[in-house]
Amino acid sequence: MNTLGQRIACYRKKQKLTQEQLAEKCSVSAQAVSKWENDLTAPDIGLLPMLASFFGISCDELLGVGRAEVQAVEPGLIDISKMLFRLKVISAQGDKVNINLPLLIAEVFLKSGTIKGVSGEANDLLSKIDFRQLISLVKLGTVGKIIDIQSAEGDIVEGWVE
Repeated sequence: MNTLGQRIACYRKKQKLTQEQLAEKCSVSAQAVSKWENDLTAPDIGLLPMLASFFGISCDELLGVGRAEVQAVEPGLIDISKMLFRLKVISAQGDKVNINLPLLIAEVFLKSGTIKGVSGEANDLLSKIDFRQLISLVKLGTVGKIIDIQSAEGDIVEGWVE
């Protein structure tokens, strides 16, 4: 969820709404919502507080200014089948790796050691993550930003469970 449009689409889907339903709540056309989600346009600034409130997030989160820090939720409310592990790596040389991994896939990764279609730096990085520990933490109710590393060389690694 790097762009405003991607965040709007994600939060809309979490609310189990169609573009048409969100459009009706915002008093805009479904085409307007589609353009937001495809990053062709952005919602009017006056709609941002209403959208954030409707999605149950802050305007900062909607705009991507900050992600929720680690927080504890009731373990019974956690549904691993709907959780994602998002990883962002930016090397000092400018290389970028973004991984959005459903936690259920992590269990497959634990058994095979690789993920089809992932190779090179991304696979090396995935091989160093203790997915058993990650899944255990999530089952205990830990969500939000769980990794935030900046090396002296300028490498950045961030990870979220959503």
